[in-house]
Amino acid sequence: MPYLIAALLLVGALGALNLLLALGMIRRLREHTKLLDALYEYVGATRTVAPGADARGPSAGDVVGDFTATTVDGLPVARDLLAGPTVVAFLSPDCRGCREQLPELLAWARGQDRQRVLAVVSGRSGDPAELVGSLNPVAQVVVETARTPVADAFRVQAYPLFCVLGEGGVLTAVLPRVSGLPVGTPA
Repeated sequence: MPYLIAALLLVGALGALNLLLALGMIRRLREHTKLLDALYEYVGATRTVAPGADARGPSAGDVVGDFTATTVDGLPVARDLLAGPTVVAFLSPDCRGCREQLPELLAWARGQDRQRVLAVVSGRSGDPAELVGSLNPVAQVVVETARTPVADAFRVQAYPLFCVLGEGGVLTAVLPRVSGLPVGTPA
């Protein structure tokens, strides 16, 4: 009988120790989740860069590479078809920063010429349908899934990203937030 009591106490102590360790792990995981969320908000949804590709993201003064794509309305889009200053917004459905800035982007785009606003939605992660539905009335929308010609031409590394494309395919501004976008391409 004393062996049975000792074994029961040992099993109980091991169970309590296991519970304490599990609670400690849960606490640490919550701390790590908060840190990762803060990093995710700061950086956005990072794209991986193909080996040998230019790891530097776009900056003002860069010339955007040639690209061709088709909007969700079936219209062709290419660097040379974008006339005058055009704002190109790169968004991803799983990007928290993209979702937070969407209302501000929509409000800004409502006062612009739809032909001078291009939204490129990544379809690689998450369902792009909600973003496409929101953006299509105020912008030309391209959804990129397996092939990413527009994002590659701009060398996009993180989402959200807002670029102002000037004459000759030269970037005049590259912004992480909607608030710095120029006003002046009225509808």
